[in-house]
Amino acid sequence: MKPVLIIRTGRAPDPIRGRHGDFPHWFRLGAQLAPQRLQVVDVEAGEALPAIDGIAGAIITGSAAMVTARAAWSERTAGWIRDAMDAELPMFGVCFGHQLMAQALGGRVDYLPGGREIGTQPIEKLAAAAQDPLAARLPARFRAHTTHEQSVLEPPPGAIVLARSERDPHQLLRYGPRALSSQFHPEFSADVMRAYIHRKRADMQREGSDPQRSFREVAATPVARGVLHGFAHHHGLSHGGRHR
Repeated sequence: MKPVLIIRTGRAPDPIRGRHGDFPHWFRLGAQLAPQRLQVVDVEAGEALPAIDGIAGAIITGSAAMVTARAAWSERTAGWIRDAMDAELPMFGVCFGHQLMAQALGGRVDYLPGGREIGTQPIEKLAAAAQDPLAARLPARFRAHTTHEQSVLEPPPGAIVLARSERDPHQLLRYGPRALSSQFHPEFSADVMRAYIHRKRADMQREGSDPQRSFREVAATPVARGVLHGFAHHHGLSHGGRHR
């Protein structure tokens, strides 16, 4: 059986990693992936990506890096994403991964107007989601965890916008029958979200937001988490998932 690839584009800060684990662990749990089926490639550290025909699907993680920096490892990963799209590989990008997929496919990424979006946010499903094989099942509004400074300001040509938040109009994008991405973090637990708010509290205060209020408003996000598991299940990547 082909492995499921986690493209690691960064790592959680040391205090968070020490208490809650790191990105691959969060994605494995959220997508309900079998540990023995995972292949993790740390592209930020310079590790080479595998041949596309040797994997069953790919998940692209978040990162503290900025897509607009166009680091060499990031640009190499963007090229691999374009090849994976041509091969119709199942792909799901999150946060940095969401932005990198959008930029790689012709969209525009830059800083979110008004500053960072952080905390548990209400997400609104858009009309286009009614025809989507995964997003159609979402409720009209649901909660999701966010923490980002950059965002997809212009989706790629042909991309379908499935959901938005109050400040970010491109929270969930579909690029093709097997590829989508989210700005929100379906892999985060409520405890991980609180840890990020605690870590960013000085930045939040400096930017005029209230970290204590954001901390209090953190809540469970089972619907958002279900988007990640739904993707993995739909493409036969998770425990008991159907193969397509």
